[in-house]
Amino acid sequence: MALTTEEIQNLNRQFKGIPPEEIISWAIKHGKKSVVTTNFRPYEVAILHAVTEVNKDIPVIWCDTGYNTPQTYKHAEELIARLGLNIKLYVPKQTTSHRDAVMGIPQIDDPRHELFTEQVKLEPFRRAMEEHKPDVWFTNLRKGQTAHRDSLDVLSMSKDGVLKVSPFYHWSDTQLDAYLQGHGLPNEHKYFDPTKVLANRECGLHT
Repeated sequence: MALTTEEIQNLNRQFKGIPPEEIISWAIKHGKKSVVTTNFRPYEVAILHAVTEVNKDIPVIWCDTGYNTPQTYKHAEELIARLGLNIKLYVPKQTTSHRDAVMGIPQIDDPRHELFTEQVKLEPFRRAMEEHKPDVWFTNLRKGQTAHRDSLDVLSMSKDGVLKVSPFYHWSDTQLDAYLQGHGLPNEHKYFDPTKVLANRECGLHT
């Protein structure tokens, strides 16, 4: 979806305080092809529920690093079944066992960390986006998660020219808890991202 910086800024002002379902409906209506990405981290169920309420067939891209906790995998399977998610699974080209044998999980200051992040997260994500070629990308980015995300808004343009839509951008954990409770949705907090090390570090997909 081709929008100028000024148009995005104007829309962001309009969308502040607007219900997520209205933002999602607008984006799907004006875009040609939409996808939603997920890793089933805490509160991801909110964006999955909200988007599939508007379009139940939207492709749900899951880039599974292979390092998720058992709780996350069980949570994912529950949501896939419960919400009827149209899951498109993307995994690294190397198995976790292979990587554990030759590299393990490098620390952030290890020169191999960049290669590790490329293998488990960036390459599968690029492959997914190249195959689906969306012009609208729904995410659950929220203000306050990282310094970089604080510079974004409900609408932002990815470096590849895809309109990134984060309907819950201005929502707090308390507001999301109320959303989940109101819709009877489960949450799961035992999530592990092997590329981040620090909780407030950007994962690499949104920079």
